[in-house]
Amino acid sequence: MPGPVELQGKKYPAKQHAQKVRGHFLTTVRGQTEGSASFFLSGENLKLHPYSDENQVMRQNRYFYYLSGVNIPGSHVLYDLKADKSTLFLPEIDLEEVMWTGMPMSIEEAQKTFDVDEIVYVSEMETRVVAAKAHGKIFTTDVNEWNQHLAQHLTPGDKDFFLALDESRLLKDDYELALMRHAAAITDNSHLAVMSALPVEKNEGHIHAEFIYHSMRQGSKHQSYSPVCCAGPHASTLHYIINDADIVDQKTVLIDAGAEWSNYASDVTRCFPVDGHWTKEHLEIYEAVLDMQSQTMALIKPGVSWDDLHLLAHRVLIQHFLKLGIFKAEFSEQQLFDSGVSDAFFPHGLGHLLGMDTHDVGGRPNSEDPHPKLKGLRLRRTLQAGMVLTDEPGIYFSPFLLEDTLKEDGEMIKYINRDVVDKYWYIGGVRIEDDLLITETGYENFTKITKDPKEISKIVLDGIAKGRGGFHCIV
Repeated sequence: MPGPVELQGKKYPAKQHAQKVRGHFLTTVRGQTEGSASFFLSGENLKLHPYSDENQVMRQNRYFYYLSGVNIPGSHVLYDLKADKSTLFLPEIDLEEVMWTGMPMSIEEAQKTFDVDEIVYVSEMETRVVAAKAHGKIFTTDVNEWNQHLAQHLTPGDKDFFLALDESRLLKDDYELALMRHAAAITDNSHLAVMSALPVEKNEGHIHAEFIYHSMRQGSKHQSYSPVCCAGPHASTLHYIINDADIVDQKTVLIDAGAEWSNYASDVTRCFPVDGHWTKEHLEIYEAVLDMQSQTMALIKPGVSWDDLHLLAHRVLIQHFLKLGIFKAEFSEQQLFDSGVSDAFFPHGLGHLLGMDTHDVGGRPNSEDPHPKLKGLRLRRTLQAGMVLTDEPGIYFSPFLLEDTLKEDGEMIKYINRDVVDKYWYIGGVRIEDDLLITETGYENFTKITKDPKEISKIVLDGIAKGRGGFHCIV
C-alpha cells in the first residue's frame, strides 16, 4: 500500500544518515583520529520459534535501518568513513526457498530502491570486511548471531559510536517526518474508529481488535508497541496490555495505541466514557489532565527545558486537586509540591522522544538523579527544532501506587482528603497524549484526533445511536 505521496519516487536517505553519524563521530566525538574507520551493522534475520518451523515476527534493528533503509532479513551494511562509501550486503538467493516465499529482491531492483553506493551478496562480505579492517577499526553496535563469524574484525559497543548514532537520530529530517505524519494520520483514524464503535465493543479485546483492524486497512501491519486498551480501574496500570476484561459495567476507557509506518512510530492516548456521557468525577480528572497538557504545550519551543515543563505539569495537577478537595486547602501549592504528594498520582514523565522507537534514543535520561520528580524522565534536554516527542500527562488512582501515600500512619496522608479520593477509584486513570514536532518557533502537532470532551462525547453517542458495527473501515 502506498505511503506518503510526497515520498513517492524518493529513497530513504540512508547515505545522508551515514554521513550525519560520521560527522558526529569525527568532529564532535572522536576528532580526526578515526578518519580511516568503518561502521558495520547487521540487520535482523528470520528466526524460528523454539521447537517449531514457524518464524518469529522480525523487528528490524533500528540502527541498521537508519544506515540502510532496508527491511530485508539477513542484510548487512558497511560504511567506509574516509571513502564516504556505503556497501549493502544482501542474502544469497536460496532456490529451494523461492517456491515457498517467491523470488527475493534482485541486486538490480535493490539499486533502484536503496540509497547506498554498492550492493553485493553476503558471499563477498567477509572479504570486504577484512579489507576494511586493514585501513582502520570497524565499529559495530554488537556482535550477534548474524555476524559472529566476523567478530575478530569488529569493535563492538563503543560508547562514542552509540553516542554518534543517537545524536544523529535525535533530529528528524524531512523524509522521516513524512513517515511519522503518515503514521500519525493512520493512528488518528484508528482512534476515531474505536470511539465510534461502542455497539460492538463489549470487551477490552474488542477495542484492541478495532484499532488493529483499521490500522491494517490503512496499510500499517505493525504497531509501534503493544496497544494499551483498558476500562475502569485497569486504566491505573500504565502499560496494561492484558486487554481482555469486559467493559459493559465500566464507566471509563483509556486506549494508548499507535500505528507504525516503515519502522517509524506514532504514540497516542485518548480517553472516553463508555456510554458517551462523562461522569462528574471522570470529567473533573480529564479536564485536569487536559489543562496539564495545554499549559505545557503552550510553552514548547526550542531552548525550553523539558524538566521545567514536567515540573509545571505537577503544579497544574496540584492546583486542580486543591480545587477538587483531593488535597487539603490548609496547605499551599508550594508545600504540596515540595512534599512529593503529587508523585503517586502522576508517576511518569511528561513525555519522551519519538522516532523509530516509541521511546526513542537521545533523551539522556538520568535514573540516578536524586530529584524524585525528575529521575524517571526519559527526556532530560532542552528542546531543539527537529525533535519529535510526546506530551502525555496523566492522573491515576492506583491502589498499588497510592498504598503508601494513603497509609494512616504515613507522612503523606496529612495532605489528602481520603473520603474525596475514594470517589475517583472507578476511573482508574486518565492520560492524554499527542505527538509533537519541535519547530523553529514552537511545535507542530501531528495528532489530529480530538481531545475536546464535548466532541469526544458526540463521537461516542453518534456511534451508539447508529449502532455501527466494527467491520466497516472509516477510510
